[in-house]
Amino acid sequence: MIQLSGAGKRYGHKLLFENTDWLITPESRIGLVGANGTGKSTIMKILGGSESLDYGTISRAKGISTGYLPQDGLTLTGSTIFAECLSVFAELDAIEKEMESLTRSMSELDHEGPEYSNVADRYQKLEYEFVARDGYTLEAQVGQVLTGLGFHRDDWARRTEEFSGGWQMRIALAKLLLQKPNLLLLDEPTNHLDLEARNWLEEYLTTYPYAYVIISHDRYFLDITVKRIVEIWNKQMHFYAGNYDQYLASKAARKEQLESAYKTQRDRIDQLEVFISRFRYTATKAKQVQSRIKELEKMERIQIPEEEKTVHFSFPQPKPSGRIVAEFADVAKSYGECGISEHKVFEKVNFMIERGERIALVGVNGAGKSTLIKLLAQQEKLSAGEYKLGHEVHLDYFAQDQYKELDPEARILDDLGELSGASTQTELRSLLGCFLFSGDDVSKRIGVLSGGERNRYALLKMLLHPANFLLLDEPTNHLDLRAKDVLLEALVKYTGTVVFVSHDRYFIDKLATRVFEIGEGKVEIYPGNYEDYLWRKQGRAAVAVEAPRPSAISSAPSAVPVNGDRAAADAVEAKGKRLNPIKRQQMEDRLHEVEEEIARAEAAIGQCETQLQSFVSAEETQRQTQELARGKASLQSLMEEWEDLSEALETIS
Repeated sequence: MIQLSGAGKRYGHKLLFENTDWLITPESRIGLVGANGTGKSTIMKILGGSESLDYGTISRAKGISTGYLPQDGLTLTGSTIFAECLSVFAELDAIEKEMESLTRSMSELDHEGPEYSNVADRYQKLEYEFVARDGYTLEAQVGQVLTGLGFHRDDWARRTEEFSGGWQMRIALAKLLLQKPNLLLLDEPTNHLDLEARNWLEEYLTTYPYAYVIISHDRYFLDITVKRIVEIWNKQMHFYAGNYDQYLASKAARKEQLESAYKTQRDRIDQLEVFISRFRYTATKAKQVQSRIKELEKMERIQIPEEEKTVHFSFPQPKPSGRIVAEFADVAKSYGECGISEHKVFEKVNFMIERGERIALVGVNGAGKSTLIKLLAQQEKLSAGEYKLGHEVHLDYFAQDQYKELDPEARILDDLGELSGASTQTELRSLLGCFLFSGDDVSKRIGVLSGGERNRYALLKMLLHPANFLLLDEPTNHLDLRAKDVLLEALVKYTGTVVFVSHDRYFIDKLATRVFEIGEGKVEIYPGNYEDYLWRKQGRAAVAVEAPRPSAISSAPSAVPVNGDRAAADAVEAKGKRLNPIKRQQMEDRLHEVEEEIARAEAAIGQCETQLQSFVSAEETQRQTQELARGKASLQSLMEEWEDLSEALETIS
């Protein structure tokens, strides 16, 4: 589809890559990786056609389309979100308008005349193309993508200029996904997405019908979406089959083989040089000496390119706090005046945080994650309830705009040196390098840095002298994979307590010991990491874990039914114990009722899917789409209840 041959690119005096041969096929699922500044974004622009090569050639198959999403900088104005997304179907819109015109013509023409026959033939060809390209479901497609990327239905009619930069990038991404180019080029597409939107994008890309190339600093996202890794390293492109985890394993194996071959070659060189040196002036050995000299001259020396050093820094540990770090008792938080304008974020929230826990806050954008972390940091006041900090608890808060707290006149290395005390200049430079500050950057004044750069520096300062209760609001923003690994290693070894918000799935999975799900004014609590949380959310477990109220004597979690109805509660209660015959009969009756309800729900879903294939109006399509979603949610709930009842009855049998 696209082929690079002998490709090379310079940026001023800096050579990014050279002698590159790369073939992208129609089925390619590629992750592009490499250190910052190696040319990943430049390669994307070359593939997209907005930049050219300095050396070599690029060949494109006839008729292919490409779509490029940059990291940021796109601004859309002049229409509503829904209309902006529909604009990508301009060609289909023109076909539909021509079909409408042809329909009017056919109603006025003589059905027996030759002109009518020509118009009817044209209409038939257009309708075939329109149907083949899903022209009757355009509104439904737009609604599905906008919903998946986190836009509420109320947002669809809002003007695009009303949205901030991150949401503008979501709109641009939505347009690209609806366009479905033959080659989709996504440069950090997850930067502006929350976890729910990121999960949806993962699923969408697994069924994408064409090729794509992705740059991402999210390891889990790459593991799920790509089947090949292309690494820019040492001014060359290196190709690895498999996802990111497999790439790491393959790269380590390649390095081991190269080092082994290098050692073998060095041993042989040493042998030859010793022999030559020993017998150079011995007449009887002259022939053997010359033979070995020629062997040395012909030998192609193996070079081991210099690797980026992995930095392991021992961050100081805080003084321990008491066992109970923080408690919420019937906490409520709302904004605005009581009454119509009041917006309730939380109501009657109860939980307890213990020393050493690492708690991830998850939920859709706007659910209240940042509000909760601000309440814990005492940056905002409670509307009701009580918040207690435990004995000897000292908290530190990292905000999304933490850079505002830094001294703009201070120089980075000097400022960090004063804070760190015992750390050497070499250690500090290595650590700054991990957080993407290198060379002359370390001598810059903080005030000239971008917001993202200042936030990275603020995070590093916090780690050098951490409190025993860290509250981190999106600390992984603006970090590449290497910096995330350093941060993750530091927090895993950290002996204090952490509450954090992050949209990086891998980071949460490796760090979290509990997950707090925030939504609809509540905080639902789940043990384990994000994968454990999803496992329970998807109905594979019969119980979720809820923290006790602070007034409880024990801090042990209590089991509660996932489904709220009495039959499901009986099912949970029945597991592992003898049940009286009346209750057992009630459960068996309910099991049969649920089976009948499942059959009816499946039939209703099938009917709704059939109706969606026939377009009536945009409003009707949206109504049917919502009805289908409600039907599937209801079916999922029924299936979960059926599994609970079946398992409980099987246990007591």
